[in-house]
This record gives sequence, C-alpha cells and structure tokens, in this order.
Amino acid sequence: MTDLNSSSLDNSGRRIVVDPVTRIEGHMRCEVNVDENNIIRNAVSTGTMWRGLEVILKGRDPRDAWAFVERICGVCTGTHALTSVRAVEDALGIDIPLNAHLIRHLMDKTLQIHDHIVHFYHLHALDWVNPVNALKADPKETSELQQMVSPNHPKSSPGYFRDVQTRIRKFVESGQLGLFSNGYWDNPAYKLPPAADLMAVAHYLEALDLQKEVVKIHTIFGGKNPHPNYMVGGVACAINLDDVGAAGAPVNMVSLNFVLERIREAQAFTKNVYLPDVMAIAGIYKDWLYGGGLAGQNVLSYGTYTQVPGDKSTDLLPAGAIIGGNWDEVHPVDVRDPEQIKEFVSHSWYTYGGDETLGLHPWEGVTEPNFELGPNTKGTKTDIKELDESAKYSWIKSPRWRGHAMEVGPLARYIVAYASGKEYIQEQVDRSLSAFNQNTGLDLGLKQFLPSTLGRTLARALECELCTDTMLEDWHALVNNIKNGDSSTANVEKWDPSTWPKEAQGVGINEAPRGALGHWIKIKDGKIDNYQAIVPTTWNGSPRDHNGNIGAFEASLLDTPMERPDEPVEILRTLHSFDPCLACSTHVMSPDGQELTKVKIR
Repeated sequence: MTDLNSSSLDNSGRRIVVDPVTRIEGHMRCEVNVDENNIIRNAVSTGTMWRGLEVILKGRDPRDAWAFVERICGVCTGTHALTSVRAVEDALGIDIPLNAHLIRHLMDKTLQIHDHIVHFYHLHALDWVNPVNALKADPKETSELQQMVSPNHPKSSPGYFRDVQTRIRKFVESGQLGLFSNGYWDNPAYKLPPAADLMAVAHYLEALDLQKEVVKIHTIFGGKNPHPNYMVGGVACAINLDDVGAAGAPVNMVSLNFVLERIREAQAFTKNVYLPDVMAIAGIYKDWLYGGGLAGQNVLSYGTYTQVPGDKSTDLLPAGAIIGGNWDEVHPVDVRDPEQIKEFVSHSWYTYGGDETLGLHPWEGVTEPNFELGPNTKGTKTDIKELDESAKYSWIKSPRWRGHAMEVGPLARYIVAYASGKEYIQEQVDRSLSAFNQNTGLDLGLKQFLPSTLGRTLARALECELCTDTMLEDWHALVNNIKNGDSSTANVEKWDPSTWPKEAQGVGINEAPRGALGHWIKIKDGKIDNYQAIVPTTWNGSPRDHNGNIGAFEASLLDTPMERPDEPVEILRTLHSFDPCLACSTHVMSPDGQELTKVKIR
C-alpha cells in the first residue's frame, strides 16, 4: 500500500473536535473519531482561513512579488521571499553572484535554526513537558540530570535551577500562567519526572533569549527581521571591507564577525541543549512511536543547500520522492512536469469550473473560492459542530506527486537524504538511533523509529545541527571570496523589463522549515499573469483527494491511543511535530484594504 485511503477509515465512533488547534501559525481545525478503546480510527484536518494571495499578485511587477509573498507568514518570511526571487530569476534566466548565493544560504539557514528552536521549545515541548510539575523538582537532582544529559552546557548549577523554579512558582501563585495556562497538566499522558520538567522549562527560557540573537543575522544581510529584504538578481546588501564602522550596511568585517559569533552561539546551543533535550524526551517516551502516517510510505523533498551554484546535484539535502516505503528507490523530482505535481480541489473550498477529478499543475493553477458545506455537516455555516469529510471541508487544496499524497518536512528530507547515501545525514541518524536504543534498552530498527512523531521531532533537531555546522563553511567561503577581490552581490543585467521576453514562466523551489516549497510564476508583458504557491502545509494538511487518499496530518493521527479524548494531548503532540503553518497554506490579504471577496466561516 502506497497511500492511506479514506475507505479504510471508521467514522462511526465518538467524534472529538479540536478547534482551534493552538500553538501553530494560522487557523486549523481537527476532528477525529475514536473507538470504544479510545483509539483514533478517522481523522479530518481542516484549514479554516482562505488564502487569496495569488489573486492579489496578478498584474503586479514580478520584481515586487517577493515582498508580498514574504507576508504570507510571520514566521517563515524569508523562505517565501527567497523562493519567489528564484521563480522570477528562473523565468528571466538570471544567474546570481557567488556572494549572493552564500549570503542567501546564511539567511536561509538562519531562518531554519530560528524556526526549529522556536518550534521545539515554544510550540511543541509543552506536549511532552509539564511546567507545573517542575515545581516538585529538587534543583540538585535537576543539576545532576543536566550534567548527565548535557555535560558541556554551562548553566547547570543547583542555584540556577532553583532560580528558574522560583520564577515558575511566581507565575503559578499569581494565577497568571501565561503561555503555560490551559494545559492538561494532570493528564497521565505526561510522563517526565519533575527534574526533567524543570530542566526543560529552564531551556525554554534560554531558547527565548537565543532566538532573538540568531535572527540578527537577517538584520546584517537583509536590513531587518522579520521580513528581511531580498531582491531579484542577488541580495540587497552591499559589501565594503574598507568600511570600519559599526555593524550594519554596508557589510564589513565588523558585521561579518558579528554573524560568526551568532552562528557559534546557535551551534553550541543546538549541540549542548537542543539535541540532548530531544533525545532525553525520546528516551522517556520510548514507547510513543505513533504518528508515522505517510512518513512510513510516501515522502517528498525538493532538495536544498546547493553547494555549487546552479547544480542541484550538489544539494546537501537532495531532492527525491520515496513511494510505498521503498527506501531502495529514490525517484527524481521535476517540479516543471505537469504529470508529477497537480493540485486537486474535490474536497477543498475551491472550484475549477469543471471536472474536479482532474488536477492542475501550478502554472495552470486557479484560485477561485467556493465555500459550501456537505449535506452531512452537523451545525450551521457559522457554528459547525462536525464537518462532512465526504464533501468539501478545507481551504487547503490537495497537491499530489504522481497521484500520491506525500509528507514533506525535515523528516521527509532526512529519509530522502539517508536513502540517497548522504554520509553526514547517515552518521547523524545512526548515531541518534544507537543512543536511543542504548538509553532505552530497545533494539529498534531505523524504519521502526524514524517514521514517527518522535522521529519527526528528532529530524528537526538534526537539521538544526546540520545548518549550524554548514553555516560556518558558508561564512568562511564568503569571507575568502570577498578577500579575493569579489564584492559583487547582485546581477542587474536583466533588471530592466525592456530586456525581458514578452512571455516567460519560471519556478522557484526551496525546502522551508516545514518542507517542500514551490512558487510558480507566469509573466506577460512585464507583469505577473499567474502566480501559484504550494507550501509545505498544503502538502501535509491537504484534505482527501477524489480517490480518497488522505493527507499527512490525517494519516499521522490514525491508530493513536488517547488517555483522555476530551484532553487531546496526543492529537496536539503529533500535529505539532509537523509545526503546521496554516497562514502559509490558507491566507487572505488586500493591498489597499478593499474587499476582494466575502467568505463566512465559523
């Protein structure tokens, strides 16, 4: 079996509705059916907000597209900008300078590091960590645990953890738990001992400080964060090593050394805190191997971090698709091929105005909303109780690769890279699995462990390590190239629209923090004629297609047991492992505030 099909699902049991799903970007609803043993037998994932960005971009200057699409999301901003300029450059045949290539790598990896650290500590960790339980911890015992789990981390004294505990107690006693409020803290699904909870909360607070420092790399090269500046043809910053002023534009050795220090800080935190924490949590939740879903079957990567500009075969994380769990065959991926990538809308609140069993390649894509509820929906349009998944039920389309539903993201990237023989990735994964088995006394194989919620969480941490390691290489390559006399950061030979063909089309691809990202553009008479984006959460959060094949979110929840269905810790635990970004997959905005369309939903 290569796809999970709705025909095998059972929606006869008790229906549990989670709306909204919190600690994500955007608006999401999830419904599941549980049987008499409280095991999930059916799942329905819904994007509850419309994205009309494709409509807004039509008729605009393609050189400006990056600034609009960067506002799709407040988290993964730069990855959309980068993918957009790549689409325009592809359409117009623009090659960028080596410095721009390296700076884009540094900016893109900064985004990955920031996103992965924020995701784990501030969005996902609370699915495993009980901050209230940390009040019961012995600071001395926590210190000993810290020194065992991560002996190289300097913040490990009993006094340090006692201070953190005091801060937590003040929150609890004041009744203002802030981000820790509304948790299911007495649910038996939480299994960490108090010392581990206290250690994790301390690192939660440390990560708050780190994340605001690492993104300063964007301010050096992109002028600001969020929404750093990009440009078609290269990057927007100038380089002048003779400028001895403070860090800022133009880029000089002061600012470059500032970037180097931020990279080293992120690298130390990843190796000494982030990775050890993930492994410690995995060891305690060693039997929580649910959530594999499509990861055990179908995964997709567009590839990223090209070492030789213009040569995708040199990607550190290669492109490829795996079908049916066959890691011995990695299929090539061509995002231009209309037979490979199509979007379907048979269960999405859109219309193609014809046969909706036929998918459209993004270059021919249509974004026309069509909100209608199925006949078996319970409730009303403004107060939906249960959705009818046999009809249209989401603002997310259903992209398919050669007809298959696919999982994308760090786990997909790592499975493709491992199967492709990338030695760095294989060493990381093998080292982690060996440590997990040694710590737990288990003897799991790679395919038993990696395609799971725990494996998905681990893949993010491993990718963070990869980014910090290779950013050092990018930094040295950039400095050496500048010292050799090359200070160019942009190719403006084709900046003027008079140099463009009458019609052109291009595609930009990237691996965003959450997975495969593609922007497809058609240019006519110097303006955008069509623009379509398929984002990672479109892949993972897609509803059923016309053949009944379900998306990665829905597939990942199946067969998961719940301790207390009314307290959906397990649902959140697996969904958060994807780090859903519904703002990317479903969004609406207007350039001047005028009403483009009116859609009423709950």
